[in-house]
Amino acid sequence: MRGIAAWISRTGLRLAGWKVEGSAPQAPRYVLVAAPHTSNWDFLLMKAAATALGIRPHWVGKHTIFKAPFGSLARALGGIPIDRRASSNMVAQLARQFAQRECMALVMPPEGTRGRAPYWKSGFYRVALAAGVPLVLSYVDFTTKTAAIGPTFMPTGDVGADMDVVRAFYEGRQGRYPERQGPIRLEAEDEIDTTR
Repeated sequence: MRGIAAWISRTGLRLAGWKVEGSAPQAPRYVLVAAPHTSNWDFLLMKAAATALGIRPHWVGKHTIFKAPFGSLARALGGIPIDRRASSNMVAQLARQFAQRECMALVMPPEGTRGRAPYWKSGFYRVALAAGVPLVLSYVDFTTKTAAIGPTFMPTGDVGADMDVVRAFYEGRQGRYPERQGPIRLEAEDEIDTTR
């Protein structure tokens, strides 16, 4: 079934004029960083590209969308419900999900919104650290109509150094609406700078 889904995704992307680059990561569990995120198309294109490479991507959704009648479909499409009202935070909930699964590719768009923001959301980074899993960088670039899975690296906890790797990878990549892209920077980097 996975082979059929990969063929359908590859064919659909090719017919739409998109190409897919890269390959499925060797790591069985990882956070798939999906950027830039400037339109609703980004998620669909990245999901199709991941499927074309044989990756079954998981994604996070508010727990209420997993109720009947669409809950079963959302889970079948890789959805993971997160209850933001719960006493434990999202990072802890997702770290537990990783601990309970042998294989999991969790797609997280760090911009967190389709509009311009002064910082990326740090959830993708904190989840990878808490779960002890690597980050896999990926992009959807509308200037070249390319969806790509890039390098895998283990975050060190040195947020500035790790984000330098991330910035180098995403340099020049453009979403559908480039004016909505903010700087590739976590708020924690500025907090570190002010304490020095």
